[in-house]
Amino acid sequence: MKKSLIVWLVLCALSSWLHAAQPNIVIIFADDLGYGDLGCYGSPTIRTPHLDRMAAEGLRFTDFYSAAEVCSPSRAALLTGRYPIRSGMCGNRRVLFPNSKGGLPPKEVTIAEALRETGYATAHIGKWHLGIHAGSRPVDQGFQRSFGLPYSNDMDARAGLPKGATGSPNPAHDGWNVPLIREGKVIEQPANQTTLTKRYTEEAVTFIREQKDKPFFLYFAHTFPHVPMFASPAFQGKSRAGIYGDAVEELDWSVGQVLDTLRREGLAERTLVVFTSDNGPWLIMGDQGGSAGLLRDGKGSTWEGGMRVPGIAWMPGRIQPSVTNEVFSTMDLFTTALALGGASLPKDVTLDGRDLAPLLFESKSLPQGPYFYYRGDQLFACRLGEWKAHFQTQTGYGQPKADAHDPPLLFHLGRDPSEKRNVAAEHADVLAKIQQAVKAHQAGVVPGEPQLQ
Repeated sequence: MKKSLIVWLVLCALSSWLHAAQPNIVIIFADDLGYGDLGCYGSPTIRTPHLDRMAAEGLRFTDFYSAAEVCSPSRAALLTGRYPIRSGMCGNRRVLFPNSKGGLPPKEVTIAEALRETGYATAHIGKWHLGIHAGSRPVDQGFQRSFGLPYSNDMDARAGLPKGATGSPNPAHDGWNVPLIREGKVIEQPANQTTLTKRYTEEAVTFIREQKDKPFFLYFAHTFPHVPMFASPAFQGKSRAGIYGDAVEELDWSVGQVLDTLRREGLAERTLVVFTSDNGPWLIMGDQGGSAGLLRDGKGSTWEGGMRVPGIAWMPGRIQPSVTNEVFSTMDLFTTALALGGASLPKDVTLDGRDLAPLLFESKSLPQGPYFYYRGDQLFACRLGEWKAHFQTQTGYGQPKADAHDPPLLFHLGRDPSEKRNVAAEHADVLAKIQQAVKAHQAGVVPGEPQLQ
């Protein structure tokens, strides 16, 4: 009996040590938030004190990218660490719709699936937009808990909704029939969108408190500031930037609630929190479309404003306050999360993300390779160091056909982040290096079966 007790105590101690060695991971993903929409990224009108503090206490990225210019492919890339073309989560239809027959393929390995194998509790809260059919839903992709919308909040619009209602500063509360779902079951339809950010936040806080004694992964994907724009009564009419600012300021409050909960529960020093956005601002929505700051264009385009997004990493005591202008992307979060959680990388799968641990925890620079900008299944541009070449360009919305460029357009993003001055004629050698990198990349790409029909 005494021997059994000793063995049991040793196993308990070992289990506690293993869990302590596995940090919690929280990814907070805004929807359509622009590069210029936070105080710490230069917004003069939207107040974001919690995100500003997070940036001051952590690592702020100046050159952080989403892997796609619109919703569904960018979410697939974050959760799988792969360019969307590899999983088939891209195409001419651009995103999944309620009548789409595809979704994130079951064979794709997500962060949640990999971390569950090493003992993590997993939760998805907020917008999903990676499929509503069996095999593609959150509960099929590694999440033990799920609470949120199956796709964008402007889908399932009711018949007769006036033109322009989606981008209205006062959208109809009953204009969209999108359901609120918990673990695959509809609990409210239509979802009361004025309460979403508040309820998502309450759900996140509850999950953190319930799982504080074991490692957890929380994927917190906000609905806003995607149109139609809503905020709870406590935030309505409070921002200089109108309802868009109200929604972003409530999102900032939500981030503050998550970070405060981690502090109160004694989890801050062993929880990596990353905040970013799925793509740039939806500029055609006017005042409800946000800002990309000095970057060109926005959502839907492969200009910088469409894919360069805010990026903040926070882990007090582990990540030192700093700013980096090295190039990283949401795909790096997959590799980083698996490494921190002690999970094996999937076999026979091409990954495009890198482990950021040396940068995050040791302030070490990482080798900078090429970064590729896709619109749908077409490669439009490539960045190598400070240089970016455009082989095709197309505004986010309103331009029916892309413009092809031969020779490609070339911009130095350090000196010209707004991409106004094409210097291709003076730098043929740079273009040659970029074209060689593109050729090598495309030779290794095997497109997945298209999912966005």
